[in-house]
Order: sequence, then structure tokens, then C-alpha cells
Amino acid sequence: MVIIKKSRDIVIEKNIAAIFRKENIVEYKSPLDYVSIGDFYKVYGYACLYSALNKVDMQELTLSFVESRYPRELLAHLREKRGCSVEEKRPGIYIIEGDILPIQIIDNRRLSGEENIWLKDLDNKLEPLELRRIAAEIRRRGKAARIEAYLDVITRANLESVEKVVKMSKSTLTLEQIFEEAGWIAKWEARGEARGEARGEEKKAAEIARNLLKNGFSVEQTAVLSGMDVVKVQSLVLQ
Repeated sequence: MVIIKKSRDIVIEKNIAAIFRKENIVEYKSPLDYVSIGDFYKVYGYACLYSALNKVDMQELTLSFVESRYPRELLAHLREKRGCSVEEKRPGIYIIEGDILPIQIIDNRRLSGEENIWLKDLDNKLEPLELRRIAAEIRRRGKAARIEAYLDVITRANLESVEKVVKMSKSTLTLEQIFEEAGWIAKWEARGEARGEARGEEKKAAEIARNLLKNGFSVEQTAVLSGMDVVKVQSLVLQ
């Protein structure tokens, strides 16, 4: 969850922020999770507490819920139990009306790829073409050094697709260059070695495994990428 504060004189034209007012509470669910009815009331309750504790008018607050699926159960509940109306104002953006709080529920996978590349592609089912589009956009905007955490997340979630992109790309817009600009090249080199010539060389595999572990890869991921047995990788963690 994140709270975004907006100055009154700022107009945001971005589709996912069209409802924003002074204080905006955003609940983001990972691709493997969803916004349940219980989640909705938890965040709604948090908004009430936030309003009371910070002396913010409830009408100056907005709620946004982001998930990677169609919120069928929640939308039905809002219509039938709370008497709200629901309208899909833009692809994937459902505006809830009839409550004191402006509320929107966003189906991440239905968002426009042109308008919402960063949010839409925060996913674990990215195809190589989508990753190439991200790389091109990073290069175009010169964002590499400022979105290291973003690259970290999508790379961990889409290892196979990332590998395909690097192998397929014959242009200068490769993920390897993006990683280098973001200070990520060491991680990528470690992974490349682990999947290639390092296999079969026990000593070198151990060095690569240590590097992967040091850079945040899990024991299971490290075992796969280095070609080592999980038990041996676990022993490295204890050293």
C-alpha cells in the first residue's frame, strides 16, 4: 500500500490517476493475489482512520485497488450490497460511484500498454516482445539507473523470457545494456555463466552461486542457475 499526496493545483491527466484528489491510497496486489471483499474493507477502514488521525476530509481522499485479474466478486458485492454503480471508464479501469470516497479498481492486464507500460508490465507472465518493449522505453527515456528495483522484480519473475530476449536481440536495445546502465550487469553475467560454460566446473559453479546469493537470488533459483545441488547451495549460505 502506498499513499500519494497531490498538490491542489496539479492536474494529472494519466488515466490511472484521473480520480486523484489531495490524498490517494493505493493498494497493489501481486499477479498471484487479488483484491478480496475483506481486502476492500480493510483498506476502506484504513482510509477512515487516516482521515481521522490526520484530520483529512474524507472527500479529499481516494482509493485505488490494483490487481491482475477481473474483480468480478468485488464488483458484484459493491453493486448488490453497497448499492454502488460501476463503470469501466477506460480499458481495465472501473470507477465506483455512490460512495463518499472516489474509488477505482484496476485490472492491470487490461490496461493500455502504450499509456501504462510500467504498471501493466509489472507481471510474472511477460512475453519476450513485452520485455523488448520495456528495454526500448528505458533506453528512450534514460530511466535505467532510476528503476533498478523495477528491473529486479520483473527479471526475477520472468527469467525464461529475459533469457530469450537477450538471445533474440540483434539491435542495440538489449537488456544487457540496460542492466549495465542500472548497475545490474554483474548479476546478469553471473546468471549467464551459470547457464553456460560454468556448468560442470564445480569450483567455478560455487563462485557463481555465492555471487547469485549475494545479489538476492533464492537458494532454489541459485541451484537452477548454477547447476549445483540445492543441498550444496544451502551449505554455501551457512559458510
